[in-house]
Amino acid sequence: MASLLKYKKNVALTGAGISQESGIPTFRGKDGLWKTYNPEELATKNAFVKNPELFWEFYNFRRNLIKNALPNDAHLTLASMEKEGQLFSIITQNVDRLHIKAGSINVIEIHGNIWDVKCESCGKVEFREETSGIIKCSSCGEITRPNVVLFGESVRNIDEAFSIVRDSDNILLIGTSSVVYPAAFLPYEGKESGANVIEINIAKTEFSNEADYFIKGKAAEILPKIYNNMKIL
Repeated sequence: MASLLKYKKNVALTGAGISQESGIPTFRGKDGLWKTYNPEELATKNAFVKNPELFWEFYNFRRNLIKNALPNDAHLTLASMEKEGQLFSIITQNVDRLHIKAGSINVIEIHGNIWDVKCESCGKVEFREETSGIIKCSSCGEITRPNVVLFGESVRNIDEAFSIVRDSDNILLIGTSSVVYPAAFLPYEGKESGANVIEINIAKTEFSNEADYFIKGKAAEILPKIYNNMKIL
């Protein structure tokens, strides 16, 4: 695996599973947020307009879960790979910014990030760390919303993401359920364009049978081993 990746144009596609190893629950899975909340009702523009108090209560719950989380060894390894020229880009579905905290630079957050808020009145986007109450715009005082992609909205920078996977040699598919579209199309697009897809996950997914390699286990344990082997080649 190390020889396959070394000095190649490698791209990482990451999902909630990589952050679950930092203690952040996933929407899916036995310990996921789906068990307690129904994001299809809460994480929507309609919910924001209809009941901003409940909407922000839900997102402050999520922000509180995330605020003390630290990048794990998977995040840190990807950042090291990028620094050493062994990773071209990270495309993530996560909104927690743990890749940024780990030191990664070329990160495409196709679902936005939960720490930026956007004013629905004046359009201002700003970083805010509050984790209680309704957050109001610092410029005009109107209600903001987290600058994330809500259900029913288009993902961001998806054309750039598709361009990156088409131009890659290898795709590290890490901790994603492979059921959220259009992000789930990305590994298929990369594979069709000639990339090898290496999936790292604690369980098989919808994509696993298509992957060139499937490595079962925790990314925080597997990625450092692969990278250490790359360094001694």
